[in-house]
Amino acid sequence: MSTEITDFGNWLAVPSVVCLWFAVLMRTRAAARSQQQRGLWLAVASAAAAMTLNLPDVVDFAMRNADSTHAVALARNMVGVLSAGAVLYFVAASMGGRRLKTGSAVTAGVMMAILLALDLAAPPHGAHGVPPVGDPTPSTAYWLTLIAAHLLANVICVFVCWRYSGHTESRSLALCLRLFGLGTALAGLFWFGYLLRITLDSTWSLPYLPLLMNLHGLLRAAAILVPTAVALRRASSDISAAWRLWPLWRDLVRAVPHVALAEPRPRLVELLRPPAPRRLLVYRKVIESRDAILILNDYIEPHVPDLARSHVAASGVPPTDRDAAVLACVVKEARRAKANDLPQQRSSFSTPTLASSDLDAEKRFLVNVAQAYGSASTRSFKPPLPETT
Repeated sequence: MSTEITDFGNWLAVPSVVCLWFAVLMRTRAAARSQQQRGLWLAVASAAAAMTLNLPDVVDFAMRNADSTHAVALARNMVGVLSAGAVLYFVAASMGGRRLKTGSAVTAGVMMAILLALDLAAPPHGAHGVPPVGDPTPSTAYWLTLIAAHLLANVICVFVCWRYSGHTESRSLALCLRLFGLGTALAGLFWFGYLLRITLDSTWSLPYLPLLMNLHGLLRAAAILVPTAVALRRASSDISAAWRLWPLWRDLVRAVPHVALAEPRPRLVELLRPPAPRRLLVYRKVIESRDAILILNDYIEPHVPDLARSHVAASGVPPTDRDAAVLACVVKEARRAKANDLPQQRSSFSTPTLASSDLDAEKRFLVNVAQAYGSASTRSFKPPLPETT
């Protein structure tokens, strides 16, 4: 069983590294703009670099030459300490202390200097490692220093992540912190397993260490991709809403052209080449639709809302959708009245949802109105127009 777990953990190395580098590349621009994200990004980037240097193919290539074997092993551990320092920097940035950030950078630098000194002081050696039997290479002091650096950073990071994730109001930030904290906890268990081997000569945990390290990589990659996933989810939601709003929006802005930023174009063109920045696509559609409806409110005949309510109820529309269906019928008739140059009215009809300051609520309501607008129930609503004199 332990052999299978070890094999699976080793197999997971490449997917873990690929996911880490993908996450690093995806979040590079955001990290460059935000100081708060910089430490988190650096921690993941340095972890990706260290894990890349530990890939079997990289190790096999390095072992072809004794000098490169030592250089790759030393670089891997030095970058690992840099990753631990970046974790401490992320914690310090989260707590908002300049001294803490400076202290984390100094601590990482001191630890790297100590490791380098211990490596130079050790007898000639090649690869660094902790074998199941025998002394670690290059020395026990070297590995205890390396383990201490990682455990210090990991324990502090896990504590801060779980503490802050329970107090933030942002669900995405809470998820990010919990994923990063869980990944860091697995990394801590990885180094604790090596500590048990060195100090107590306990080997029971060694088969599980590759799995712990590579799961840690996947979780850290997922953690920094949370904002990207949230942005993609919002973008897809906005695109879907814009697509569904388009028929209603087109008819409204044709009836009241001056409310629109630009003339209506084919639906697909509106999505692929929006007249405003893409992040404002739905916002513009909602605002322009709302303004057009408010203007068309002056063309609603007094008897139309009651007829619309009776028609919607008779059509079997569920109670939760009736407000949207009524508004769809009323808007349709208001457009028809305006198109026939009927005089404006003093209508008492109101749409409370459109008066809300909650844009998301307006968007959801207007999407329901757009759906009802194209329904058979709305198309069959045709009260007679009043005779003009």
